[in-house]
Amino acid sequence: MNDILRALGRALVSLLHPRMLWLTAMPFVVSGLIWGAVIWFGWEPFTDFLRLWLEQWQFTHWIYRFFGYFGADSVRMTLAPFILVALLVPLIVVTALLLIAGGSMPAVLRHLSKRHYHHLEARRGGSFWGSLGQSLGATVIFLIAALVTLPLWLVPPFFAIVPPLLWGWLTYRVMTYDALAEHATADERRRIVRQKRLPLLVIGVATGLLGSLPTLLWVSSAIMVVLFPVIALVAIWMYVVIFVFSALWFAHYCLRALSRLRAEDAARHEAPDATVLPLPR
Repeated sequence: MNDILRALGRALVSLLHPRMLWLTAMPFVVSGLIWGAVIWFGWEPFTDFLRLWLEQWQFTHWIYRFFGYFGADSVRMTLAPFILVALLVPLIVVTALLLIAGGSMPAVLRHLSKRHYHHLEARRGGSFWGSLGQSLGATVIFLIAALVTLPLWLVPPFFAIVPPLLWGWLTYRVMTYDALAEHATADERRRIVRQKRLPLLVIGVATGLLGSLPTLLWVSSAIMVVLFPVIALVAIWMYVVIFVFSALWFAHYCLRALSRLRAEDAARHEAPDATVLPLPR
């Protein structure tokens, strides 16, 4: 736990560095342009399509009657935008995460290597294609799990449990590889993941909980449709900042773990062999 908190403190300090703040610009601009265009041009057609589709289901009419009994007739107007937001959030988050992993993570590691871990030899056990394969494989599994569990995202208390666990697992799988790709060998990376699996998952779930904060903006924007484009951009920027912070947290933890692993290996190899005592006569 001390190592997790130590890495957390260092990540917070590193995030305030101008270089790290600048790294949030590229993923934000790219994600904002892509999803801003989708939202701007597709919001009304998609919501109209969802409303027509929902009207065909008896279950939807049951939901309308249920909330209408409590005086919440506005559900008829907000259900389609809410579902659209629930579908868009995983795609936008994955886009930001992949941009951070592919574009910002190498810069984060170069920054940390020069300032904190210059003593670590770069053994380059990972590669761009390995990172891409790891990211895409984890993303496919994540999207399938998100699709299967999507109904639970609307049901308390699962909406506060399932998404952070999924984000945490995805972040842990993607960030761990990239954090160790430059400095660790493939064997060292596997050893660290095997030995530190639980702490890494804890960091992933913690960052997943942080990633749920922008979701509150998405939910409010589904209700305040007029402010949706502005809130969408703010939410995307929050996702980017959270993922850069996640990259720093994982990098600090993983590089420190790698440094200790190599120190233990060196101590083990340098230890004198046990003295062989002569047999008694």
